[in-house]
Amino acid sequence: MTFTFTALLCLGTLHKPTIKAEPASVVTSGSHMTIWCQGTLDAEICVLHKEGSQKPWGTQTREKPENKAKFSIPSVTQQHGGQYRCYCYSSAGWSERSDNMELVVTGIYHNKPSLSVLPSPVVALGENMTLQCVSKEGYDKLVLTKDDQKFLSSMNSQFIHSIIQYQALFSIDHVTSDHRGTFRCYGYYNQTPHLWSVPSETLETHISGLSKKPSLLSHQGQILDPGKSLTLQCCSDINYDRFALYKLEGGNFTQHRVQWTQSGLSLANFTLGPVRSSTGGQYRCYGAHNLSSEWSASSDPMDILIIGQLPFSPSLSVKPNSTVHSGDNVTLLCQSTYKVDTFILSKEGAAHQPQRLKSKSEAWDFKAEFSMSAVTSALSGTYRCYGSQDPSPYLLSHGSAPVELIVSGGDHTVENLIRMGFAAVILIILGILVFETWARMPRDTTQPRCSKVLSNLYTTLVYKKSCNVVRETGC
Repeated sequence: MTFTFTALLCLGTLHKPTIKAEPASVVTSGSHMTIWCQGTLDAEICVLHKEGSQKPWGTQTREKPENKAKFSIPSVTQQHGGQYRCYCYSSAGWSERSDNMELVVTGIYHNKPSLSVLPSPVVALGENMTLQCVSKEGYDKLVLTKDDQKFLSSMNSQFIHSIIQYQALFSIDHVTSDHRGTFRCYGYYNQTPHLWSVPSETLETHISGLSKKPSLLSHQGQILDPGKSLTLQCCSDINYDRFALYKLEGGNFTQHRVQWTQSGLSLANFTLGPVRSSTGGQYRCYGAHNLSSEWSASSDPMDILIIGQLPFSPSLSVKPNSTVHSGDNVTLLCQSTYKVDTFILSKEGAAHQPQRLKSKSEAWDFKAEFSMSAVTSALSGTYRCYGSQDPSPYLLSHGSAPVELIVSGGDHTVENLIRMGFAAVILIILGILVFETWARMPRDTTQPRCSKVLSNLYTTLVYKKSCNVVRETGC
């Protein structure tokens, strides 16, 4: 008893050492790792202790020139997971124990989760983002790491009925440049908190700045048949050195070097290959300079929609009819007896995004009315409509039969202004001629001058002509 009491008195008379794991404290099962314990310069031996163990894990003398004790683990197993401390001995006695070091072994469970970021892996400084870890396996906890280091405390997983999986949401408010990097997530059980699953696929986040957004174009259009080739082009009048294309909801962040055109545009072409159902989705692109780690603001989003993925075709009709006058109101009615959540109306050759409307259902009839007020000739063209369902909004039905909309006549407002202007010029000329004639006529008190003016044949003809012009304009 006296010896134990003396040992306890001696322990802690020197400064506590530091403990560190290399390459990291989160390590894959089967890999090699080293635990270092560094005490004071006069330390002679260091002891490594694992929490829950009755005996020291190991004892080592310090190595020069680092003056650190090295504890090597050639092949990590699940028995190595846990918390460690070390303490050292010198001629002055025993040191205090170091702080706890937590060693986590990954790859113990083989059902790996998946990781995604909302709304996008490119987030502007100061905005918020959410990292979503999802697993089919019912792990008690899901944990997020950044660059192989523990980034956030683990969170309880929750079962989500709509996706029939477990998930945890890691919210990050007011993003800074420190949040740029590579993330992974893991799952583990409460009874073994130091034993984790295999990691999710890596997810890289990027920070965007305030530089001008590029433009995203599709020369093949946005509504495509399967099997067709598709190339998306990102371009800008800013001299960016690289562009990146991102597909919403877990797509890859693909980077390309740029080309410069003779007109001074920078651009990059992203060839997506033959179109498949997996090609459908929403795309954005970003620009960056080589000397900057920040990306530009996002381009406007572009939806790529794939035809023929639902086994029906809606019908399309025009009210009041397919030939109307400029300025009239027109409604294009899209209908289907099959279930449709959203109708999409497209105009052949149009550069803008197709129109979308949620369907309204009456019994087994689903429909949407696309209204156009005060139409112009620019709206003339061939229209088709398609249907989609909410679980897969980028996968469409077959197209309806085409409908030709013809808008006849020009813009009446502009036409009337031109005619009124012409009439005003005629009236001014008429006034000048009347005044000159009146001034040259001899004095005759027997007949009022106005009567003599009106009796002038030339003036009368001009006057009649001008009245006819004014009458035609409706003034």
